[in-house]
Amino acid sequence: MATIRCFEEIEAWKTARELTMLVYRLSGTGQFECDFGLKNQMQRAAVSVMSNIAEGFESASQAQFIKYLNYAKASAGEVRSQLYVARDLNYISTEDFELSFDLAEKASAQLARFIGYLERNANARLVREEIAIYEI
Repeated sequence: MATIRCFEEIEAWKTARELTMLVYRLSGTGQFECDFGLKNQMQRAAVSVMSNIAEGFESASQAQFIKYLNYAKASAGEVRSQLYVARDLNYISTEDFELSFDLAEKASAQLARFIGYLERNANARLVREEIAIYEI
C-alpha cells in the first residue's frame, strides 16, 4: 500500500465526501427539506464518516486510527438505514436512493478493507515525527 501523507488521500474519505455532498443535495429539496429531524441526522451521519476518517488519521496511534475508522464505518451504516426512511417517505427517488446507498456501501467496504489491512500490518502506520527543532 502506498504511503498516505494526509487524510484527503484516503479513498474512503474521498467516497465519504462525495456521499456527504449528495446527502446535502438530496436533503435540501422538497419535503425532505422540511423534515428537520431526518435531514439533520442524515447530514450529521454523512459528515461523521468523513470526520472520523480525518480524526483517526490525525490521532496518536494505529489503534486509535482503527477505532475511528470503525466509527466511520458505523456512520456509513447509519446513512444507509436513513436512506430507507427517506425513500419510504418518498423524499427521494429510487434512482437517488440507489446512487446514495451505493456510495455509502462503497465507503463502508473501503473502510472494512482499510481496517483489515491495518490490523494485519501492525507497523503499517507508526506515528513518528521527523526531527524537528522547536524554538521558543
